[in-house]
Amino acid sequence: MVTARAPATSANLGSGFDTFGVALSHPADTVTVERAAETTIEVSGAGARYIPTDPDENVVGAVADALDAPAHIHIDKGVRPSSGLGSSAASAAAAAVALNDLYDRGYSAHDLVPVAAEGEAVVSGEAHADNVAPSLLGGFTVVRSDDGATSVDTDLPLVACLPEVVVSTRDARRVVPESLTMAEHVETVGNAATLAAGMCRSDPELVGRGMDDPVVTPARAELITGYAGVREAAFEAGATGVTVSGAGPSVLAVPKPGRRREVAAAMVEGFADAGVGARAYQTEVGRGASVL
Repeated sequence: MVTARAPATSANLGSGFDTFGVALSHPADTVTVERAAETTIEVSGAGARYIPTDPDENVVGAVADALDAPAHIHIDKGVRPSSGLGSSAASAAAAAVALNDLYDRGYSAHDLVPVAAEGEAVVSGEAHADNVAPSLLGGFTVVRSDDGATSVDTDLPLVACLPEVVVSTRDARRVVPESLTMAEHVETVGNAATLAAGMCRSDPELVGRGMDDPVVTPARAELITGYAGVREAAFEAGATGVTVSGAGPSVLAVPKPGRRREVAAAMVEGFADAGVGARAYQTEVGRGASVL
């Protein structure tokens, strides 16, 4: 029997659509696996009743198939489904690490990125790695279309505020513009480069400035009740940057040093002003999945 933990993540970070991601120190999913003749799945924790236990419909079933590693799998959800915090990716990453260890497959964390991405395809229809890469590798990650991923360790405080609303991934994809102007392209590339440099330097001011995105974030923000007020409140409380986390509805903020608690409180209050309940995770860029 093997147990592994994999962290929640935040993808896109504004200017890095389908490319950038970060691991969060918490929350996280925990997956326990035990050898079996065929794969079976149990789920407990946050939103467990909404998660299918049929291996053909669950991300961990796809991971077990990809590794040829049938097992009884128990998922303890710490990351709420449909949160914009990489819930399915955390399960897929933890399962990949646990099954790799259980069956002694010998794969590295980088090797497991495309394996875990196959699990993501069960949920989204496409094998995106922008969430599974940071969940497996930790830190700040950049993924490529060839399933390659680069990770950078960084020391950065974060606040992830999760409102009590649901934004479907389908709707979040539907509102993404199909084209952009040359000016928008140049601005986005410049912001993404600034963000990457800030991550390498663990510089919250650079990261915050680099999160600005003129294309995807404004479209997705319209799906999140209270977003504009939450964004404004976070900046007033000491954030350097604010954006939609993944497909939403979570909102991610980078606080100035010593301002994480104030930013978290301001974001929760901002949602409350819009009539929406919310909880804030005072977190930071964290480590990737590991066997416990």
